[in-house]
Amino acid sequence: MTDSPTGPRRRGAARTRELLHAALELAVEVGYAGLSIEAVARRAGVGKHTIYRRWPSIAALLLDALGLVWVSDLDYRTDGDIRSDLHEQFVRSCHALSTPPIGPVYRAVIAEAQADPQLRATLYERFLSTVEQRTYDRILRAQRNGELVPGADLEYPAEVLCGTLYYRWLLTPRPVDEQAIDGLIDMFMAAYGNRA
Repeated sequence: MTDSPTGPRRRGAARTRELLHAALELAVEVGYAGLSIEAVARRAGVGKHTIYRRWPSIAALLLDALGLVWVSDLDYRTDGDIRSDLHEQFVRSCHALSTPPIGPVYRAVIAEAQADPQLRATLYERFLSTVEQRTYDRILRAQRNGELVPGADLEYPAEVLCGTLYYRWLLTPRPVDEQAIDGLIDMFMAAYGNRA
């Protein structure tokens, strides 16, 4: 027998989304340092054990909350040439990383991950590796279509394309604007663009 649309499974999924949204809202308001399972429980109007049953820590809760608002919105477009698709993707990604809720929550999780190897590994597996893989898939497709030089190993360039923007956003006061994005893409195309 399956659950009805209003049965326990449906209610459980809806409750999980409510808790994730409450965590995101609170994280934006008070920052990571002011965040706790208890505070999220108060915001959501539930007991703290309701949250602990689903997530063992505030970091695990925030990772799921990020997953709710991030990955599907940052898929690559594939209807343009490689330069325009990279440009469009990087502009959208940088905007998402610079605005609530993703920006401040993601910064907080990254800061916490520096002292927590397991969290750092989970962050990479769930988010960064996805970003790298999607970039790699898009430039590999461009290579197959003849836009990039044939035979070049593009795995490392995909990491550099993503990592450069994350480095600039996380660790420098310099802006991640369209000029920076275009400069990065120009370097990539100068190295790997097919001029045949």
